Amino acid sequence: MKEDEKTIDPQAAEPAAQPDATPQEEKEEGQPTALEQMRQQARESDDAPIGSLTLKQIVGGDYLLLLVRNHIWLIVLIVMITTVYVGFRYQCQQDMIEIDRLEKELTDAKYKAMSSSSNLTELCRQSHVLQVLRANQDSLLRISDQPPYKIEVKE
Repeated sequence: MKEDEKTIDPQAAEPAAQPDATPQEEKEEGQPTALEQMRQQARESDDAPIGSLTLKQIVGGDYLLLLVRNHIWLIVLIVMITTVYVGFRYQCQQDMIEIDRLEKELTDAKYKAMSSSSNLTELCRQSHVLQVLRANQDSLLRISDQPPYKIEVKE
């Protein structure tokens, strides 16, 4: 910890014998000023600014790696949202296919019901029933010659 104090503030370690010393004199003595030490520490710990990237760094993937490392959670969020979006779209398309299939099946069922109803109506007509009875000739049923009438019952 004492070494850190010496490297941060070299003037605190020296006695205040030379209050008149200028930065040029300190450079001549071989000890950097506090400002120079701060600049050196800032250069060592900070990443290179984006403007100083070279073509080699961009093509080599250094810039992309830095960008991905700084925005990894955003990328993960975008991937998750995209996956959910694609899944919902796929499910919607499957539902639409199922709806179309069921509508076609319903239309076919309606046509079958209408055809069956038409056939039943045709078979139940009086003229058709009479034709079937005449063809068999073993039935005693005939069309009445007298019209129907009402019977009134007194209570």
